[in-house]
Amino acid sequence: MSLLDWGPQSWMQYSRVPMEQENSTTTVKKFFLVGFTESAMLQYIIFTTFLIIYAMTWLGNVTIITTVITDQQLHKPMYFLLGNLAFIDLSESSVTLPKMLWDLLSEIKTISFQGCITQMFFFHFTGGAVAILLIVMALDRYVALHKPLQYQNIMNHNVLLGLVAGAWVGGFVHSIVQVALITQLPFCGPNFLDNFYCDVPQIIKLACTDIFVVELLMVSNSGLLIILIFIVLIVSYAVILVKIRTHITEGKHKAFSTCGAQLAVVSIHFVPCIFIYARPFQKLVVDKAMSSLYTVITPMLNPIIYTLRNTEMKNAISRLLNNIFFRMRNSQLSFLS
Repeated sequence: MSLLDWGPQSWMQYSRVPMEQENSTTTVKKFFLVGFTESAMLQYIIFTTFLIIYAMTWLGNVTIITTVITDQQLHKPMYFLLGNLAFIDLSESSVTLPKMLWDLLSEIKTISFQGCITQMFFFHFTGGAVAILLIVMALDRYVALHKPLQYQNIMNHNVLLGLVAGAWVGGFVHSIVQVALITQLPFCGPNFLDNFYCDVPQIIKLACTDIFVVELLMVSNSGLLIILIFIVLIVSYAVILVKIRTHITEGKHKAFSTCGAQLAVVSIHFVPCIFIYARPFQKLVVDKAMSSLYTVITPMLNPIIYTLRNTEMKNAISRLLNNIFFRMRNSQLSFLS
């Protein structure tokens, strides 16, 4: 039987090493990824769907970034943060989706041990940065509503740069802790990873040593932290919405739309993450579906949510497109003349 004829069960049997043969060093050179399904037809359907989603993710987020940079009317703290969120969304989706798309067209789906650790590092790096940036965006809305006269002075350019840099540093610290704990574990087999990308819950189960303490540390660093951040954000937006309802008269609809959009983004991002990371690392049928929500779907939905619920952003995008079409038309006329 040739290598290409082996299915996941064959690889699993081949790669399984009894725990009694526990080794103190890592001998695994690569991991085999199960992916979503063994059906070739379903893989082509998933590939086409995810390719469209990835293209829409790039189109939507690049449009927001370009609009925020070029439109003078959007040179405000909220849109500066929104532009940074769009950039992180692009980065986060690009950590997993290109490799996933490649694997969907491959018969054998593998990733090197070093590549797996690298993917895991950047995945949690960008994911941690997103979580902290969402807190910063909630803080921005709180200051805008509670200190409207001092808002521009409080949320000045230097403060914004510091907050965004802090989000990236926080993501880095979170990720480096995850990777440091993983790299201390010995991996001597099996090397069959039941996922479509490298992540902590699946990797940690492949270590050929007792992982109880490390598992608790991982849950604390990811799961409990995500729950705490989610609670802080929900409470913050509840306070903001009460403030809008009871004290704001002018621009109430705009304030509700902005906060509603941010609350929707927070919920879509955090609920699947809590499901995956805030429980013992046990395999469930819906794990891959939940993982795909925040790795594939959320980066695409964020620009759609912010665009549909924000009239100012929609008008700015319309001005950007009109300027592009105007310049293209002038270029064509100049070429013809």
